[in-house]
Amino acid sequence: MGLSLPDPKGHQRDVVFLNGHGHCVVLGTAGSGKTTMAVHRAHYLATAPGIGGRTLLVTFNKALVTYLKGMVDAPPNLQIENYHRFALGYITHRTRSPVRICKFKKFLVEQALEEARARHPSRAVTQRPLKFFLDELHWMVGHGVTDQETYVENRTRRVGRGTPLQGADREVVFDVYQRYIQLRAEAGFEHDWDDVASTTLAMLQDDPTERHYRHVVVDEGQDFTPQMIRSLTAAIPDDGSLTFFGDYAQQIYGSRMSWRSLGLRVPGVVEFAHNYRNSRQIAQLAQAISDMPHFRDDVDLVQPARPAADGPKPTILQAASMEQQLAEAARTALALGTDRQVAILMRTREHEDVLRSLLTRSRATPIHRLHRDLTRWTHEPGVFYGTYSAAKGLEFDSVILPLCDGGELPSPSEIEAHGIDEARAREARQLYVAITRAREDLVLMHSSKLTDLLPSEMSGLYVRVSA
Repeated sequence: MGLSLPDPKGHQRDVVFLNGHGHCVVLGTAGSGKTTMAVHRAHYLATAPGIGGRTLLVTFNKALVTYLKGMVDAPPNLQIENYHRFALGYITHRTRSPVRICKFKKFLVEQALEEARARHPSRAVTQRPLKFFLDELHWMVGHGVTDQETYVENRTRRVGRGTPLQGADREVVFDVYQRYIQLRAEAGFEHDWDDVASTTLAMLQDDPTERHYRHVVVDEGQDFTPQMIRSLTAAIPDDGSLTFFGDYAQQIYGSRMSWRSLGLRVPGVVEFAHNYRNSRQIAQLAQAISDMPHFRDDVDLVQPARPAADGPKPTILQAASMEQQLAEAARTALALGTDRQVAILMRTREHEDVLRSLLTRSRATPIHRLHRDLTRWTHEPGVFYGTYSAAKGLEFDSVILPLCDGGELPSPSEIEAHGIDEARAREARQLYVAITRAREDLVLMHSSKLTDLLPSEMSGLYVRVSA
């Protein structure tokens, strides 16, 4: 196995060697070693005498796939890939033709929405922003709720998103969805990234042939839609297994849902509360964020145990401007990156070009962008930069988070699309993910008022320094 893969500790070993038949759900707090367990379990299921067979280790994030491949010398029976690569490969195998994915969904949904506004000029829901409709269509398709009666009558339980839509408003949303499907077909596309999972599921349910994989291990499972998990469940034989690793505190893609909605047959859930990654001070900040009212809902959260490792308190740095924040973030990262891995993470990619120009002024420190086309992972010191979501599942010695201003978090577009309460719930999870990427050092930067998604400075969780 790869030199970078730590050995499982304590109860983690039990998970690695769990029953090789049926479904298993493993929930853990940030830093509890879920990815380590997922890789070890996938390796075990691929090679164990008797129960071993072709095994798929699957995650959502392409950058994380690259990271996972760098952790383990995969045996021939172990395949590591992201969900959409698996799904497109299967559909192509069944249909004997390449899958054409519609890559301008936003444009077509916008056209469908403009037509709906013309047809329903008095309906207030049509004045909701495009981002709201894109999110609602993502939820519908991801949960397999694409028939009008089920959607309009609100038969599927929702978590998050504040006040539910009324039936009459759902009729308008469904009208937009139907028109989008029609426009997509007219453009010559049968699929978009959201409905690939439903197509895969339907094909697997109608596929009598022997399954290609005997075992499936899902890492960062909280980011998969229910249809994705259902299709992976259908992809294994009766004597196979599916192991789901997740942390619902880190669920950042769309409305929250519980593993209980996935149709898994689980006799008992395994929980890991011990944080092996973050220092005590960083873990305390993450815990305080998850305890704030806007973070709470009724999905499954594992309460973390106090980690043993000690470290410095997270630092808050106030700069004169956004530009100075980015400049200070680059300067600090380059200084630290000579002997450790440092990440600069931002909520969106809006300022990446500016940050890249600041970082590349130095030729002494390796610079790496976190993105879906990352093909190789390095364990050497250097500076990494990207979005909160691009860093899912990864960890770094030091993390720097510029742009933690109240006007940036929660983002205005999220507030406009979903309302302040749901925007705060979503953005708090994004921030939680970013903070828990840090092993030892964490720097939070702002220019204006600090975001109130973070606990008050009166909590004693930080130290403040000047730029």
